[in-house]
Amino acid sequence: MKTQVCIVGAGPSGLLLGALLARAGIDHVIVERQSADYVLGRIRAGVLEQVTTDLLIEAGVGERMQREGLVHDGFELLFKGERHRIDLRILTGGKVVTVYGQTEVTRDLMHARSAQQLPTFYEAQDVRLHGIEGSSPSVSFRNKGVETEIECEFIAGCDGYHGVSRQSVPATALKTYEKVYPFGWLGVLADVPPVSDELIYANTERGFALCSMRSATRSRYYIQCASHDRVEDWSDDAFWEELKLRLDLEARGRLVAGTSIEKSIAPLRSFVAEPMRFGRLFLAGDAAHIVPPTGAKGLNLATGDVKYLSDALIEYFIEKRETGIAHYSSRCLSRVWKAERFSWWFTSLMHRFPEAGEFGQRIQEAELEYLVGSVAASTSLAENYVGLALR
Repeated sequence: MKTQVCIVGAGPSGLLLGALLARAGIDHVIVERQSADYVLGRIRAGVLEQVTTDLLIEAGVGERMQREGLVHDGFELLFKGERHRIDLRILTGGKVVTVYGQTEVTRDLMHARSAQQLPTFYEAQDVRLHGIEGSSPSVSFRNKGVETEIECEFIAGCDGYHGVSRQSVPATALKTYEKVYPFGWLGVLADVPPVSDELIYANTERGFALCSMRSATRSRYYIQCASHDRVEDWSDDAFWEELKLRLDLEARGRLVAGTSIEKSIAPLRSFVAEPMRFGRLFLAGDAAHIVPPTGAKGLNLATGDVKYLSDALIEYFIEKRETGIAHYSSRCLSRVWKAERFSWWFTSLMHRFPEAGEFGQRIQEAELEYLVGSVAASTSLAENYVGLALR
């Protein structure tokens, strides 16, 4: 089987890249090791930057997001028992974010791809990349007992942190950077009304908390927990009681507890692999970088990569120019490191670190007071939160 681009991974980044290439008339195939139901069942974040919403619209899959997504003009910081609003629209000259679950983004992309009958191999076993250093790479795998090989001109590695794409690059050709945080996020999804119309990020002496939502009737809540905690250690009642202790009085009064639909613990880490291109292989999204979820940058960084990569491939195949391909890694990494910095800073500001003690807590509170009292500092936060422009 031959194609122009083989995309490894059918998460939102791989599917979005496929949608953009399809609109440009570029032949491609997607290979995914999991089933479609498994991919769709993954619960992830749902705060979309303007760059991401614009790209979904460009790809022709933004209609439901525009209809059902919740546009947020701001969010609130809670510390020392009081909430302070960051007005994104005013501070950034009109930019906003949209709350729309990553699961729904994936669903929209899957439906569009299925409707166009674009080739996708789910449940591909033993996926291997070949010849990425040469001019004729290929991807081989076994699907429903049949051995298949796809010959292509380029491979897009969109298969996540644990995927085969980055592992196919020689260790001597990659430099990696990593920071592991000494805590995790215990998250609960429940069919209860949100405690607030906007997100609340809470810094408390008991640890971080986040009040988010997926819709007017479905909420997503998180609390900072120990890195060694297990989901089994936390009953629904224990979660709601701890969350309540980390909220202000008004939010406590509005909090509605309910049975969890999904409950999980996510470890927090920062990770970057450089470069993001090796020969004919391009890395995109979690295959190349991970950010802690505090700044809501994971999916948004991935879509930024996809925009750079789709433009580069369209330029190569349609305009017969290689500028975008040559500069793909440097363009992505410039934006990635800025997002890594913001996510590290916001995580450091909002969480309780075991070694920091009471002194560290007071320092965080002093910085938060400065942040909400300074237009310059609030603007910097807002500009990073809505997402830096693609350049």
